[in-house]
Amino acid sequence: MPIRRMLERGVIATALLMGIPQGAPAQSPALAGELVIFNAGSLAYPFRNLLKAFRQANPGVKTSQESAGSLESARKITELGKTPDVLAVADYAIIPKILIPSHADWYGTFASNALVLAYRNESAGGLEIANYNWYRILLQPGIRTGRSDPALDPAGYRTLMVWQLAERYYRQPQLATLLRAASPPRFMRPKEADLTALLQLGELDYIWTYVSIARTNGFRWLDLPPEVNLSDPAQAATYAEARVVLPGATRASDSVEFRGEPIVYALTIPRNAPHPEVAEAFVRFVYSTAGQRILADAGLQPVVPPSLGGPGQPPLSLRGLFPTSGTP
Repeated sequence: MPIRRMLERGVIATALLMGIPQGAPAQSPALAGELVIFNAGSLAYPFRNLLKAFRQANPGVKTSQESAGSLESARKITELGKTPDVLAVADYAIIPKILIPSHADWYGTFASNALVLAYRNESAGGLEIANYNWYRILLQPGIRTGRSDPALDPAGYRTLMVWQLAERYYRQPQLATLLRAASPPRFMRPKEADLTALLQLGELDYIWTYVSIARTNGFRWLDLPPEVNLSDPAQAATYAEARVVLPGATRASDSVEFRGEPIVYALTIPRNAPHPEVAEAFVRFVYSTAGQRILADAGLQPVVPPSLGGPGQPPLSLRGLFPTSGTP
């Protein structure tokens, strides 16, 4: 089924499951104040559009958006003491591993994605690359392949997982090690947006990124097999064979392990959010038909149905959004 049709069906199904009426959600005309959002770099574009639509429905709200790698965004809360109204991350697991129980009580899933290899027509080897030879091309001398920093961004550690899974799938011993050597630190950046700019300028031939990023930037991209690209829930057991251990922000003993899983985005309203009423209204908008349509238009696939995770409960006004509980 074409991805566009899948996205549209997902949006409609979400509306039916949640009982949300078609069209923009009704917001209180008296809603006013501020709204501070921390979001994953891969959510910069869709959340900018979500905030624009939310302001149109609530002209009394002043919004602020900070886009960064999801781990970096979470550590702004845990290490710097900066608390947003809403945190949206590219890997739901960041919230229970890093923020719960000290800084958050719950999280809700809202979208999924796939990891791809993006490139341009002018990229070296771009006219011959395919899903059966891509790793051979990336290993050729002079090929410049960018990736994001795994210590800051889920796309970074997911890239390492994709390499591990590719090694098994293509039966190429040491492939993950070779690919890592072929994408050295000088081709690594904190988040996807930095890589996108370098690919656009021709400073890189290929970048490991999400299909949503490739689509919205007009890049070509290589679809990897579902056993490799971290997009298929049916492959969860296969993905779990990949693992990455990241050092702690301040101490090696605080290291965090991530295992391969289908890509699932999540959001939460942290404890002590400065503007909780506005935050709740924005979260309702994200899960509305209009909000889900904005996500789909940005190349994300809405999670149907969304699930609720964590030991606590969201505010009462949000509980009807989540028909299922537990990790994805």
